[in-house]
Amino acid sequence: MLAGAAAAPEQENKENVPAGDKAALRPEAAPGGRTVLGLLRGNQRRPAQQQKQVRSRGEGRPGQQSAFTIHMDEPDGERPARRVLPKKTLSTDEVLSLNIAVSSLGNRMPLAPIENPVDISFDSPSIMDMSVIQEVEERVNVNHVPDYVEDIHTYLREMEVKCKPRAGYMKKQPDITNNMRAILVDWLVEVGEEYKLQNETLHLAVNYIDRFLSSMSVLRGKLQLVGTAAMLLASKFEEIYPPEVAEFVYITDDTYTKKQVLRMEHLVLKVLSFDLAAPTINQFLTQYLLHQPANAQLESLAMYLGELSLIDADPYLKYLPSVIAAAAFHLAVYIIHGQTWPGSLSRMTGYTLESLKPCLLDLHKTYLKAAQHTQQSIREKYKNVKYHGVSLIEPPETLHLP
Repeated sequence: MLAGAAAAPEQENKENVPAGDKAALRPEAAPGGRTVLGLLRGNQRRPAQQQKQVRSRGEGRPGQQSAFTIHMDEPDGERPARRVLPKKTLSTDEVLSLNIAVSSLGNRMPLAPIENPVDISFDSPSIMDMSVIQEVEERVNVNHVPDYVEDIHTYLREMEVKCKPRAGYMKKQPDITNNMRAILVDWLVEVGEEYKLQNETLHLAVNYIDRFLSSMSVLRGKLQLVGTAAMLLASKFEEIYPPEVAEFVYITDDTYTKKQVLRMEHLVLKVLSFDLAAPTINQFLTQYLLHQPANAQLESLAMYLGELSLIDADPYLKYLPSVIAAAAFHLAVYIIHGQTWPGSLSRMTGYTLESLKPCLLDLHKTYLKAAQHTQQSIREKYKNVKYHGVSLIEPPETLHLP
C-alpha cells in the first residue's frame, strides 16, 4: 500500500474525500521514521492461495464523483465464445498407412560416408589456423558515437521541451497536493530498489506522472494508481525483464485490481499520446559524463543530486532536465574537486554558469535540507556502497559563485 494511504483500507480508496484532508496520504510509520512499502519487507512474495479477490471500490456507484475529470475509457465488450474444434478419429486405412510409413523409416540404410579427395596437409587452405583468436566484441555505448554526438544532443534538447510537464499544474488539481506527489515519488524509489530497476526507469515514471497530471485532474484515491501504471509503463520501456502486472498489484497491497492497473495504463498512454521516449536528467548526465569523464564518486553524487530534484515539484518543474543535470554536475564537481562548470560542457550545451545560477541555488538548498526532508528513500538509497555512500557527504554551507 502506498505509504501515504489512510489507516482504514475502506476509506483510503473512496473518491469523495474532502480536499482539505491532508491525512489521506500520510506515510506509514516504521522503525527509523522513514516511509516504507506496505508489504515489501524482506523481499517476500505472497503465496498464491492467500491472494484475495478485491472488488473495484468506488466504481459505478450512483451519486459519486468520478475519479478523473476527463474519462477516456470505453466499456468492455463481451468476450466471444471459444470455438472448440471436433476431434478427428483416424480410420483403419489411415492407421495402417501411418504404421507402414513409420516402419519404412526404421528400415532405412545409413548413408554412405563421403570420401574427401582434398589433400589434408599443413599447406592445405582447408586447415583452420587455431592460433587466430577471435576478439570478444565490446559493448558499445549508444551515446558515445563521435560522429553523432552533436545531433543526439540537439535532438534531446528539442524533445525535452516537447515532453516538459506544466510547471504550475498542481494549482489546478482540486484534490491532491505537492506533498502527496512527494510521497508517491518516494514510494516509487523504494519500488525501484525492491525490484532492482534502472535509475532511468524511475526518471521516466516521474515524467509520465507529471505529464499526466498536467492534463488530468485526479482524486487522491487514484493517485497511487496513476503512479503504479506510470512505473509499469516505464519498466516496459526501459527494462529487459520488467516486473509482471501482478507484482504491481501486489505492491499496492491489493488496493487496486489487475484490471484497474491495465485500464489506467491504457488511459496514461492515451493522455501521453504514446510518446514515452522522454529525455530525462539521467540521460543528460550520461552525455555530460561522456564528454567530461569523471570518477565514480563524482558520477554517483551527480546522480544523487539529480534524483533529489524529483521529489519536489516546486521549484524543479520549471527547469528543463538538461539544466537540472548541468546544475547537479557542477555541484558535484564543486564538492569533490573544488572546480566549476567546465568550459567544454559550456560550449557543448550553451549553458553558462550565470544561466545555471538560479537552478544551482535551488539545488544547493535542497541538498542542505535533504537530511531533514520528510521523504528519505533517495538518501537511504545512496548510502549504499554501490553509490559510494555519497548521500553521507556533508554539503557545503555556502556556494561561491562568480
